[in-house]
Amino acid sequence: MSTSNPSLSEPLLVACLCAQWCGTCKDYAPLFAGLQKDFPGATFRWVDIEDESDLVDPIEVENFPTLLIATGGQARFFGTMTPHIDTLKRLIQAHAGDSGASRLPAEVQALTEKLDG
Repeated sequence: MSTSNPSLSEPLLVACLCAQWCGTCKDYAPLFAGLQKDFPGATFRWVDIEDESDLVDPIEVENFPTLLIATGGQARFFGTMTPHIDTLKRLIQAHAGDSGASRLPAEVQALTEKLDG
């Protein structure tokens, strides 16, 4: 499937919250890293919730992979999704141009600010 690279008018952050022991995350990691070529202006972060627990706290991540997408420093999407790269590409494209107010909880916005900073 070919994807068009959206014009990024705002900084785009895509973070995957995972755990080293998670087999699904291990399989997903190289696919997630490969997305950088499709979205060269974006920042992709792989966050191990145990190694970087101080960064993630107070958010409880119970299912993997959990993804955070932010544009212009505003959280746009936070949730668990199936580890399918084409689904993630479509989700990134849907939020890449989003500039409306975030409706996500304050702790998700706080995590976005930590990851951006």
